Amino acid sequence: MYFCLKHIVMQNQKLNALQLELLNIYSFQPKEEDLLAIKQLLAKYFSGKLQKNIQKAIAEKGITEQDLDRWLNE
Repeated sequence: MYFCLKHIVMQNQKLNALQLELLNIYSFQPKEEDLLAIKQLLAKYFSGKLQKNIQKAIAEKGITEQDLDRWLNE
C-alpha cells in the first residue's frame, strides 16, 4: 500500500519524506485519539527545535533581554 500511495502522490506533486511518512500512518486509519497524540508529538518536537534555534541565534548575535523587550514595545 505504501508504494502505491507514494507513486500516486508523486505523480501530482513532490512530497518530502515526512509528508510521505504521515500519509503512510494515516492510510492505516488510526483512531482519533492516536491522531491527537501524533499531532501533539509533532507540535512538541517542532516547538523544541524552534526554541533551540531561537536560543542559538540569541547567543550567536548577542541579543539581550533588553533588546527583546525593546522589540516587543516597538
